[in-house]
Amino acid sequence: MTQTKQRPVIVTGGSRGIGAEIVRLLAARKIPVCFNYTSRLTEAQVLARELEEQGQMFCMVQADVSQPSSVLNLFEECDAKFGALGGLVNNAGFVGKASRRIDTLDIDTLRKTFDINVIGPILCAQQALKRLSTKHGGSGGRIINVSSIASRTGSPNDWVDYAASKAALNTFTLGLAREVAKEGVQVTGVAPGGVATNLHAIAGAPERIELMAQLTPLGRAAEAKEIAEVVIWALLDAPDYVTGTTIDVAGGL
Repeated sequence: MTQTKQRPVIVTGGSRGIGAEIVRLLAARKIPVCFNYTSRLTEAQVLARELEEQGQMFCMVQADVSQPSSVLNLFEECDAKFGALGGLVNNAGFVGKASRRIDTLDIDTLRKTFDINVIGPILCAQQALKRLSTKHGGSGGRIINVSSIASRTGSPNDWVDYAASKAALNTFTLGLAREVAKEGVQVTGVAPGGVATNLHAIAGAPERIELMAQLTPLGRAAEAKEIAEVVIWALLDAPDYVTGTTIDVAGGL
């Protein structure tokens, strides 16, 4: 198994929701973790105080994953704080307003969706590979891409653009995994279904959590920690033979 243990892990979008739970689980296993936030400083500071009180090893960096210079700074901050990288979790994501058709979608929302959900993970993976791949002198590691089951449901009349961006991310997961399979790097996706986070309220549709619960065979939305636990398994505990696949965590959907 590629050793990421004790080497630091970068978690994008780590200040809240699924990302914050991933950060907490890494810290609980004594893995140094570096997480970024874009604009929600207060939430990032709350998590930072929690980690400080526990004596955990972490760093918090303001970074926009859609900007190459900002991504480079995130990775260099982690390098300076903790040394050789062990893994990357591409968790940062964006959705526009919920419950709208594609013919009402504005270009700024469309661009932001793909900038953060597709270009961001690619930019971060580039920097990770320069540190992890044996081709670049690294000792291997893992990249986890947080996707969505919207990639196969299409999310009609709601978030078709978001669904398309996550389908692109799944293809990137597969292609990248095959590209670097012999360089000590495994690439895996994790695709949640409905998750009880404030993302839905931010998108203007807090009722989506209840709707997803009704549609899900298990009869409820997931807790963020349940998704984070699968991410941690894929990152730290899965056999090296698990690569190039995206794991659905959707309560049977």
